[in-house]
Amino acid sequence: MGVPLFARGCGSEKTMKTKHRPVEIRTSPHVKKAISVEQIMRNVVYALLPVCAWSVWQFGISALALILVTLVSCLATESFFCWMSRRDNTVRDFSVVITGLLLALTLPPGFPLWMAAVAGFIAVGLGKSLFGGLGFNVMNPALVGRAFVQAAFPVAITTWTPSFLPGRFSEFIPSTLALPFMSPVETREWALERAVDGFTGATPLALHKFEQITTSTSDLLLGTVAGSAGETAALLIFVCGLYLIARRMMDWRICAGVFAGVVLVSLPLWLFDPGHYPSPWFMLLSGGLMLGAMFMATDMVASPVTSLGIWIYGGVIGALTVVIRLFGGLTEGVMYAILLANALSPLIASVTQPRVYGVGRGKG
Repeated sequence: MGVPLFARGCGSEKTMKTKHRPVEIRTSPHVKKAISVEQIMRNVVYALLPVCAWSVWQFGISALALILVTLVSCLATESFFCWMSRRDNTVRDFSVVITGLLLALTLPPGFPLWMAAVAGFIAVGLGKSLFGGLGFNVMNPALVGRAFVQAAFPVAITTWTPSFLPGRFSEFIPSTLALPFMSPVETREWALERAVDGFTGATPLALHKFEQITTSTSDLLLGTVAGSAGETAALLIFVCGLYLIARRMMDWRICAGVFAGVVLVSLPLWLFDPGHYPSPWFMLLSGGLMLGAMFMATDMVASPVTSLGIWIYGGVIGALTVVIRLFGGLTEGVMYAILLANALSPLIASVTQPRVYGVGRGKG
């Protein structure tokens, strides 16, 4: 998450004297409600806490350790870069807490903790601080960290653990405590020994892509499947996102645009060959689509501000996600779709600027 709309673009300022007292007029966009960056960020943290709690309930102490390590890594990195640049420490605004939580929720529950610490450093250092800190990041910081470890540790990032394993609260997944620069302990046999009947370590997207097995809608909604630590319970994520939408701390049009993009691309394919292509419902509920649409695509800094641009931005994310999932080598495409849309955001905002009344196209 980035800086809220009202805190962006505070460039030129004017003071207009009214009958009662001077009124400060800032550059647009404007909001009518007085609310601080810290208040918005704190509410985003509140919305993410149930998702984190479900992750711990589903995957046990390994998920808890993963969340704590990424959180501490992000907080420490933020403090370090603020100290190096001699800026006020911005840890208290909760933005870096959001980065740490989101990063943990996008990683496999058995991801080695030292790799998670590296991901946290990259997310805040490269994805946020080097651009100037809060409000200046070009892309979602949590996804920048996730993309780095995807390239640096491809095996660990695609090693999944079945959910609700017996003993998940009394022992770590072996790969969690792997030493730095050492090969993670094999977890497949360990996981299968503890898995109940019917559970495997494959994610719903992998099962469909490679084995043409479709996971039931109820399992996708309730989160009884394997996957990243916080991406499995689509219904819970959606409800948590609705909390922010109800409080007007999230632009619902971005989420709706993402969902519309997914449906517009996946529906014709499914109707053409339902035996080969998954249904739009499956595409919406599986993988990290719901988490990405509700909490990452809505990053206020990396998304456009124009009305038409918001819909285009969301639609691009949804469409790219389906294309990568179905026709790419990866089973998941949400991360790259959002990062690419983040990169396109300035262009989208530029070409969708409303025309000034009375001014012809290409003038003024």
